[in-house]
Amino acid sequence: MWRYLAGGVAALLLVTAGFIFFRSGAKPDQPLFAPAPQTASSPAALPSAAPSASERTREQKRFDRYDKDRDGLITRDEYLASRHKAFAKLDTNHDGQLSFEEWAITTTTKFATADADHSGTLTPAEFLTTKVVRKTTPKCACSAPSSDE
Repeated sequence: MWRYLAGGVAALLLVTAGFIFFRSGAKPDQPLFAPAPQTASSPAALPSAAPSASERTREQKRFDRYDKDRDGLITRDEYLASRHKAFAKLDTNHDGQLSFEEWAITTTTKFATADADHSGTLTPAEFLTTKVVRKTTPKCACSAPSSDE
């Protein structure tokens, strides 16, 4: 019982000390960081705000990425060029048509790799090999605690 009483008294003393400490109006005699004196050889004062890019600048950059011939106009072909490249990667037989197998090449390759016995079906053990492996970052790079304690 006396432990609870001692703990309560200690808590009250800490609260009282904190109240007194934070309510005191003590001011430091000197600022923590004094400004450096300006000399004649020091560079001109820096601007108060950092420069920022305007929306027009960002949109102009995006426009320039599409405008390949730099004529100030984006044609349909220029606009669809990135899609053509992605389509060409998927169109493995280069017939200009995308079959389901070509579109699903990653998935079909993954299935074929997992089907170790080439039966056309996946057993639970084979299916386990298709699990997505996610990169994990360690939360702590601490060493293991020693057992010498």
